[in-house]
Order: sequence, then structure tokens, then C-alpha cells
Amino acid sequence: MHVSESIPQQSPNDPQSPNDPQSPNEPPGGPRRARRRTVITGAAGLGLAAAFGPLAVKVGSEEVGPPRPKPKASADLPAWLPLTLTPAQLAGQRVIYSYPGLTPPASLLSALSSGQAAGVIFFGENISSETQIAGVIKQLRQAAAQAPVKAPPLLMTDQEGGLVRRLPGQPTLSAKQVGEAANPVAAASTAGTGAGQNLAGVGMNVNLAPVLDVFYTAGNFIDQYQRSFSNNPNTVASLGQAFISAQQATKVAATAKHFPGLGSAATAQNTDSGPVTLNVSLSQLRSVDEVPYPAAIAAGVKLVMVSWAVYPALDAHLPAGLSPTIVGSELRGRNGFTGVTITDAIEAGALSAFGTTAQRTVSAAAAGMDLILCSARDVSQGQSATSALATAYSGGQLDQTAFRAAANRAFHLRTTLF
Repeated sequence: MHVSESIPQQSPNDPQSPNDPQSPNEPPGGPRRARRRTVITGAAGLGLAAAFGPLAVKVGSEEVGPPRPKPKASADLPAWLPLTLTPAQLAGQRVIYSYPGLTPPASLLSALSSGQAAGVIFFGENISSETQIAGVIKQLRQAAAQAPVKAPPLLMTDQEGGLVRRLPGQPTLSAKQVGEAANPVAAASTAGTGAGQNLAGVGMNVNLAPVLDVFYTAGNFIDQYQRSFSNNPNTVASLGQAFISAQQATKVAATAKHFPGLGSAATAQNTDSGPVTLNVSLSQLRSVDEVPYPAAIAAGVKLVMVSWAVYPALDAHLPAGLSPTIVGSELRGRNGFTGVTITDAIEAGALSAFGTTAQRTVSAAAAGMDLILCSARDVSQGQSATSALATAYSGGQLDQTAFRAAANRAFHLRTTLF
């Protein structure tokens, strides 16, 4: 829900927006024939999946839910990042920073220029006008250009549409309004194009949208701010796919969120504020909540954000973004996602029992999350995450092959964007 997406934004520059809390934290298809699959389980399977893409790894022995379209093929990932990077620089390729106010502090510019930051997320408090934020982004890009990693930084925000916008302008329709339009697919495509052009116009290259949550009941957590396209999973799949394809045609990456789905969350179940457990059956998760993801993956969606809710049907103990079962087996294995995974806000209240920023960061990386979203508007938070990853990499707490593969996925993404 990504840093607080629970309070409706009154204007694009209002810091109290759905992603700006007061206290920082935040398939279609017919039947198919059964076929034999080679299943690689345990740490070996997850390690291979992290390094090389989807494997036939699954939860239990049952495949439940509609068939999943084959994802678009993607090139194997060579070792693009320089082998001479220090552990801190390699770790930095996996950390997204944030900062307070309108002016990026010197410490953030230093993190970018030294190659110890992958990018920056922007909130309403960082933006006073399009001209102002375009100037800031130019400054951030110039700092990143001095780094040993030669690729533009990931510069992102939440431009979902309707109430959840950081920039004025497109898309003006909320996801729900898109879903209720006379021609919903055309409206979703228009929204995606508008979002991409709007972000690219100020120099951003990643949108943390669209939301693919399928709302269960009117007025629940995801529906109360009109952030869901529909309560019909196939409708969400088709509209999400249209939004993603149109936006990514502008060279601005789309992010499908919040896997495996927050559509069943009640009105007050906000992972930014505290722990959330969603007691949805495995059959329901796979036949409703996860249905939009194969369509998004088939469209080539660049990123998937994983939620911080606990899903006992998949993992009884760990929030999704800390769960190797959900990230490795369900998202990458069962759904075949080969792109970049990104956490929800690492400071979220849902993780209150999982230690410090450093401990949460290492746990998320171990679970298979590529990018760590440090969105508390505090540069020291990003520095803590980077330091923790570097220490875990050097000390062997995190598998070095999988670590480098994750950093390479993020680097590859950066080379393809505006």
C-alpha cells in the first residue's frame, strides 16, 4: 500500500496524501491439459529462480485457479554490473531513497554520485510545481551520472489517477472511474499514456501503478479511495494490462501492485499502520486476487510490488514481501515473473515485529525482493538499508549469486527507461 496509501490526497502537492502518512511507514483463459513439470524445491530452487528467472516451483502439490498465459520471453541477464563495484556500491543498486521537503540534501546527492543508490521516490512534499521538480530531477540525474554504474537512476512516484497523484494532471480519472467508463479498455489505455507522458515530462521514469487489487466489498480498504478497477478479476486483468502497455510505450516503467492482492482487506486493514492478516483461501487467492498478474506479466510489466499483509494460505507467519514462498514460489515460480520486485514501504507498521530497517532489509532481500523502498523521507534510512545489504553480502548472510542477479535486474531496468 506503499507508504501510507490510506488517506485521500486533497491536491497533488498535499503531503497528507494516500502515500504520505503523518508518521512514515506505508486470467483469463479456458481449461488446459495437465502436464508433467520438473519441480525444484527448497533453497536450491529459490536460489536458481532468483538468479535465472522462473522455475517450476510451487506451493504444495496443487495447481489451483485459471491457467496463466505464457510470459513474454526475456533475455538472459549477463553480469552487466562492473565486477569492480564495492559491496556498498553493489548494495546501493538495490535501494530506493527518499528525502524531506523540496530540496534534496547533500547526503542524497552523495549517495547517487558514489554509486550507492538505485533511485529516489517522490512524494507531494517534494513537489511545488512541475518546473521545480524537473529541476530537482535534473540535479539528481547529474549526480548519478558521476557514479561508476552508468545508467539513469530510478525516479519514481505514485501516479495512479484520481485521488492518488503526486503531479497535477493526468491521469485524472481514478481506477474505479476507468472501470465504470463507457469504454473501460480505452479509458485505461488513455490513463496509462497520460501517466507516462506526465512523469516523463518532468524526468521521472517509474510509476508505482497500476493497482491490480480486486476489491471484494464496496468501501473496503482498496475501494474506499477508488483505487481498484473492479470487483471482477477479469476486468481488472484487462484494464491493468491496457494501462501497463500504454504507459510503458512512453518508456516509463509500470508497477503492478500489491501482489498477491489487498482486495480482501477491510476498510481499516492498512499495512502502513500495523499488521494485517488476510484469511483468504488458496483457491480464492488464485482464482480472484492473482488473476490480473498473468495478464500484466504477458504485457511485460517491469516491476511488481509485493504487499506486507500475511496470507496464511501461502505463508502463515511472514508478510508477503518477507516470504520466500510468496516471492519465489508464487510470484516468480507459479506466475512466471522475471522482472524487478520492489517492496512496499520498508518502514510500514506491518513490519513492527521484524526488527530495524537493517534487519527488515536483509530479510526482504533474502526473500527475493530486488529493490528496497525506503520511503520515510529520511536519507539515513536508505543509508542504513545499503549498509545492511553490504554487510550481509560480504559476510555471506545473503547468497552472492542471487544478490548480484537482483542488482543486475534493477540495473537492466534502468538501462531500458527514459
